[in-house]
Amino acid sequence: MKIEAYKPTDENAVLELWKRCGLVALQNNPRADIERKLAVAPELFLIGTVDSEIVATAMAGYEGHRGWINYLAVSPDLQRSGYGRQIMEHAESLLRERGCPKINLQVRSTNRQVIEFYQRLGFSFDDVLSMGKRLVIDETFDP
Repeated sequence: MKIEAYKPTDENAVLELWKRCGLVALQNNPRADIERKLAVAPELFLIGTVDSEIVATAMAGYEGHRGWINYLAVSPDLQRSGYGRQIMEHAESLLRERGCPKINLQVRSTNRQVIEFYQRLGFSFDDVLSMGKRLVIDETFDP
């Protein structure tokens, strides 16, 4: 798999992949998420391609204290092929280069398969409660 930074021409293929992976939710407008990411460290928005087809994504972030991973996706028919591990290792390398000491991520508690994937990569549970406050609500998005 070839890993490179996202380009605006990748948008439709990325959105389709995210839909197939169940990452698109009513409360998150993925187009707006992409726009926001392109304004802040766009080089940390990664796509993985096989034969010119986008088969994986990872949106990494680092604000100087902790790194984050969002929108990790691997095409459902290619999961368990090593592509998820490969794009995560690439994202970790980019974050490490920036001095990032730790990566946080959020997974739905019911998503056992993804939790087990992250555990195989060395992630563990932190004794914290994730909280959020929505500052922007985009009611025009329809997945």
